[in-house]
Amino acid sequence: MNKTLKTSLVVAILLLLGAGLGYAIATWRGTQDPAANGGATLSAVGDGRKVLYWYDPMVPQHKFDKPGKSPFMEMQLVPKYADEASAGGVAVDPRVAQTLGWRTATVEKQRIGSNTEAVATVQLNDRDVAAVQARSAGFVQQVGRIAPGDVIAQGALIAELLVPEWVAAQQEFLAVRATGDAALTNAARQRLSLLGMPAATIQQVEQSGRVQSAATVHAPIAGLVQELMVRPGMTVSQGMTLVRINGLATVWLEAALPETQAAAAKPGQPVEVRMSAFPGEAWQGKVTSILAQTNTDTRTLKVRIELPNPKGRLRAGMFAQVRFAVDEQEALVVPSDAVIRTGQRAVVYVVSAPGRYQPVEVRVGREFGDKLEVLQGLQPGQQVVVSGQFLIDSEASMQGVLQRQAPAASAASPASTAASSQAASASSPAQTTHEGTGKVIAVSTQEVTLDHGPIASIQWPAMQMPFKLARPELGRGLKAGDPVRFNFTQSGDAYVVQSIERAGAAK
Repeated sequence: MNKTLKTSLVVAILLLLGAGLGYAIATWRGTQDPAANGGATLSAVGDGRKVLYWYDPMVPQHKFDKPGKSPFMEMQLVPKYADEASAGGVAVDPRVAQTLGWRTATVEKQRIGSNTEAVATVQLNDRDVAAVQARSAGFVQQVGRIAPGDVIAQGALIAELLVPEWVAAQQEFLAVRATGDAALTNAARQRLSLLGMPAATIQQVEQSGRVQSAATVHAPIAGLVQELMVRPGMTVSQGMTLVRINGLATVWLEAALPETQAAAAKPGQPVEVRMSAFPGEAWQGKVTSILAQTNTDTRTLKVRIELPNPKGRLRAGMFAQVRFAVDEQEALVVPSDAVIRTGQRAVVYVVSAPGRYQPVEVRVGREFGDKLEVLQGLQPGQQVVVSGQFLIDSEASMQGVLQRQAPAASAASPASTAASSQAASASSPAQTTHEGTGKVIAVSTQEVTLDHGPIASIQWPAMQMPFKLARPELGRGLKAGDPVRFNFTQSGDAYVVQSIERAGAAK
């Protein structure tokens, strides 16, 4: 009986141990099963593609060696496949793009044109100025009731002057005319004109037969009295300025136009002017000139506009809003948000395939509202990323996509091609050998993925990227984690390892 009880106890203990061990194994398998971490990871591993590492799309610089949830954003980690870098561009799981709400837009040709507006100030027309001077020396007997800043009419009295030289010349003219000698009379009349006596005054002396002792000075134009230099009792000299009058029939507007919009204005162009002082009213003006100097502080051009002022309501110093009409032109445009500007270049991410994005350097032109003109780099119908491209740009920088494109673009530039077609084969990146050191991440018969350090000869920073193997036997004996020294060349868009050896063997 005791023996049977002992046997039963042993069997029960073994059964309990087996159940516990089975539960532990099942739990461990559950934690290792990709299905437990989400359907995205299961499909990524189940398709047979080689995974280099997992990463969080929001924090792509951190890499993980197994799937699971991100410690940063509480979202599933995304796999990075070994064949993505060799295909070119940046690959992003479409489900991730949908989750983050990425938007794309179509590159298209449009007829674009907009009205360019600028602020302006009203100024006096400096071309419409009259300066009245004394034609002979004399004395001021009377001054009209005017002062600087007054607006006067044409013919208004400025001053009455006593000119002794004119009085003597008039007496001589009348005496000569009394003799009846026509020749002497004409000579005496000519002398009065040479002394600066107005023709109206000479005619008055000739008709009345009396000396006009006072010379009356009148305003030649209507306008604003800017300067009044005479006072009663003053002595004036010949050529002295008595008054300066600025006409008000037209005024100038000086508009400050940003230099980036300089093409919007040209001489003779009609403009529309509105002022806050007269709401609801609009004036039509014309661009007379674009001044030669740019304001270095505000980076604006001065555009001079002539504006009629028939009622004299426009005053110098008033503010105005000027609208320049721009003709519509056909241009290739993208949304302004699609362009990433680094200061040295402008980059757009083009959808090259579902879930794959290719960085393209573009040359941009004018901006029309939320549209930006593209002068070079894109074709109509292409799809560009409008939102979320900064995450793609971060991923591209991490993979070295932009760094690899820069040497290829410079090597294929028209200037370098035209410089020397005969020497191109000697200096081509495809035949230049570069040397580097790094660590093996993954290796196969066709390619090796290396985490390499900076490569000065091609101006690469440290990065992780795949390389093609020139011969299958180059990868024999290498395994993940081996420090290596390698030489490679560029062949088209691919980088081919020509020789590779472990760093210990190299030593």
